[in-house]
Amino acid sequence: MNSKIKDEMTDKLFEAILLLENVEECYNFFEDICTISEIKALAQRLEVAKMLRDKKTYSEITEKTGASTATISRINRALNYGADGYKTILDRLYSKK
Repeated sequence: MNSKIKDEMTDKLFEAILLLENVEECYNFFEDICTISEIKALAQRLEVAKMLRDKKTYSEITEKTGASTATISRINRALNYGADGYKTILDRLYSKK
């Protein structure tokens, strides 16, 4: 766990997210709490992580997502050396299909 982000307010945010019951509730909550650009950036990062895991090249990823090579590199580093958050979610998304 990353102690740099862990605090009481962040705990409450994550607990609130866990209470969302469906995609529509997620849209409503995230539209209220984030800007559209922030939501789009989060969605882009998840897609980049998926494409990296699928062994796509940086140029393929940039072409499809519009992500910069710096963003792709940062996500690649998180996939390889991070807290396994992307791995957990991608594994669960793949197992749903």
